[in-house]
Amino acid sequence: SGTVMQSVLKNPLASSYTLGVSSGASLGAALIIVTGFSIPFLGLFTLPVVGLTFGLLTVFAAVKFADKMDKNLENNTIILVGMVFSLFVNAILTLVTALSREHLTQLTFWQMGSFSLKDWSSVLVLFPIILFGVLIIQNYSKELDIMTFGEEQAFTMGVDVHKIKWILLGLSAALTGSAISFVGVIGFIDLIAPHVVRKIFGSKHKLVIPMSFVFGGSFMVLCDLVARTIISPSELPVGAITALIGAPFFAYVYFSRRKGI
Repeated sequence: SGTVMQSVLKNPLASSYTLGVSSGASLGAALIIVTGFSIPFLGLFTLPVVGLTFGLLTVFAAVKFADKMDKNLENNTIILVGMVFSLFVNAILTLVTALSREHLTQLTFWQMGSFSLKDWSSVLVLFPIILFGVLIIQNYSKELDIMTFGEEQAFTMGVDVHKIKWILLGLSAALTGSAISFVGVIGFIDLIAPHVVRKIFGSKHKLVIPMSFVFGGSFMVLCDLVARTIISPSELPVGAITALIGAPFFAYVYFSRRKGI
């Protein structure tokens, strides 16, 4: 999803946080944790489904609002509106957390992301969704390559930029929301993976998309291994490990971009 976000928005710092999908999914999950609400036919999958729904609604609202403000759906408008929506939803999430002190530990641990207490049933549900989403995005590799030349150039080459943005941002939000809804917020993976893959394999999306999927998953496994062993027998949230690596990486990308490296 980070590959799509960065390519569509032409911003190397874009990630799942950019349009608020992480914030929306977190709020949905927090409401389920606090209220204990359960949909009978979903059972234990109530939290993932509600989290995914909130994440998608947040992104849809942000992009729709940006579309209303700017008919050309410029990237800067999308990013600005997305960040505003993300901050607003985060404010509500903070309020919910503050008013639910008895669930504070559970909410905090969930918001940092963890694979603890997850079993193969989650994998059997999540993996096909992610794989299917990646395969669909792979079909838009050519359009993503063309869009790297600029939106005007892409339009003259027959690419409906406005439509492609809606589709790819929606798919990216769905993939991110699905993952977050099962394991919590694990930041920076979708920021790091595309940059490393592009350095190794080049910029062709036909290769970048699947390799980002593979590298991101492998990096996640490595971080989870560290989280489980560094203070064994206790376990750290894997999101804490990815943040320790991702925050300096974010700074590196930002300052490298400013220097034109």
